[in-house]
Amino acid sequence: MAAAASGESAGELLLRAAALVPAEHYALAALVAVSVLAYRFVELHAIGDLLRGLRGRRVELTFHPASEIYHRVASKCRSLHGRYLATPWLASPHLQTLFLGIHGRPPSFTYKRQLYTVRDGGTIALDWLLAFDLEDADGIISKDSSTPLLVVVPGLTSDSDAAYAKHLVHSMARKGWNVVVSNHRGLGGVSITSDCLYNAGWTEDVRETINYLHCKYPKAPMFCVGTSIGANIVVKYLGEEGKSTPVAGAASICSPWDLVVGDRFISRKLVQRLYDKALAFGLKGYAKLHQPILARLANWEGINKSRSIREFDHHATCIVAKYETVDTYYRRCSSASFVGNVSVPLLCVNALDDPVCTREAIPWDECRANKNIVLATTQNGGHLAFFQGLTAGKLWWVGAVSEFLCALHDSSYMHRQKAEDHVLHSSLESSIDKSPYVSILGDGMIAPVINEGPPSSQITDDLKPNAVINSTQEDEQAKEVENKSVTDADTVPAQSPAVPGSAKQQGEERYADKIRDAIAPVKRSLSKLTRYQGRSVWLLAYVALVTSWPLLGSLAFMVFRKKSRNPLSAK
Repeated sequence: MAAAASGESAGELLLRAAALVPAEHYALAALVAVSVLAYRFVELHAIGDLLRGLRGRRVELTFHPASEIYHRVASKCRSLHGRYLATPWLASPHLQTLFLGIHGRPPSFTYKRQLYTVRDGGTIALDWLLAFDLEDADGIISKDSSTPLLVVVPGLTSDSDAAYAKHLVHSMARKGWNVVVSNHRGLGGVSITSDCLYNAGWTEDVRETINYLHCKYPKAPMFCVGTSIGANIVVKYLGEEGKSTPVAGAASICSPWDLVVGDRFISRKLVQRLYDKALAFGLKGYAKLHQPILARLANWEGINKSRSIREFDHHATCIVAKYETVDTYYRRCSSASFVGNVSVPLLCVNALDDPVCTREAIPWDECRANKNIVLATTQNGGHLAFFQGLTAGKLWWVGAVSEFLCALHDSSYMHRQKAEDHVLHSSLESSIDKSPYVSILGDGMIAPVINEGPPSSQITDDLKPNAVINSTQEDEQAKEVENKSVTDADTVPAQSPAVPGSAKQQGEERYADKIRDAIAPVKRSLSKLTRYQGRSVWLLAYVALVTSWPLLGSLAFMVFRKKSRNPLSAK
């Protein structure tokens, strides 16, 4: 009535009322709205960490129930059974990933470089950090050395100078391991010396490097760790090789798994598109370093105009590698298709908030079905970051991988697995062709390679292998293992001709032992269920009896009544 009397509309009255609100209130409301939007855009989880008492979230493990890799190796790793709390001032996957790319606080040390020439003429830079290098000694690897050897495969456009690579290399070298980073061809300051380029499915360089190192240091247990695209390459290589690989154990860190799904994900949201452009910028920088070769092999104008990874792959990777389409390249090179054939112990680590490699591409069921794989996922961590501590001086995944590989090296499973591989190598073959690829169109290889004999490579080596005197304990342990294997190998053939039934008896005993080992986890699970779930089982039985008593009682009454009538009718 007052508004009608004054002749003002409802809108004018609202404007007059809004003008009476102080400007500070509007500024505060705007600040709150911007803060909420920024919190969601950057995906901060600081408030959630505070509400949980800064305890972090548990690491989720996915594995086969009868997996010996979990029960004998991963179960001993405290990092995998604990919680992960991100650095408070890096409580965002984007902040962690950005900080890792800008600085990362890597340890300071110097590599020893070895140039290795593969069969197609390409050059690979192998950067070494030996256990002796951290002790200011002349590090020399002996051919008979039994010190574990770790091969690290970096990610896309990364090399041995990447912060995460240095964290891993330094951590393993401090534990007495010899570590070598196998840089992708064209990276690490090395020119491209052939018409071949690396890509997400290029496993030939890893295969040749591992075979070369295994031939040069046959007594050294070999392990492999791949990061990002390097993880995709390592898993694909392990799936291709099956049981014929000399690798004793491996780890995959932040693998993209399915490149088709990853391509859709990285172009879905605004923040992911920023990562896409940043990675494309790095690929264009890699291409400009080798412009004379790429200008001849690929579409150079298209490379210069590329604003995404997919565009770069369309103008460069698919043309050089002879793939029909980008999706064809992504499908054939996705490591998720090779997970089922991995035959060595493999630890896979992924962050569910990874801004580059989405959780949608993780092959959960395939990892659960393979007894050799343990998949560890964390709610936070970013891409290859996983910073922890107030100073962000450590990467959580580096400690987890270190624990897993050391536990695997010390376990009886790894040595028994190696012995079984040695015995079964002659009778079992992988379903995938182990020979080098020849067909460029069919397999996506970039150049033809020779398919005869062992790799004949020219090596420019800064390392000069001579005799190395290891510690007394390592020598005694190595001698004990060698003597034990020799005596076992000698005694079994000696007994088999004289006593024909002994081999059969031993085979039956081994079969029975395997059955007992397979049943042991089930027995432990049943005992735990009966111990902790006994009261719940009786409670459920009581509830079932009470709820079904009306029906059961009426049925029992009817049966009793029918039976009582039959004798009376008979009389």
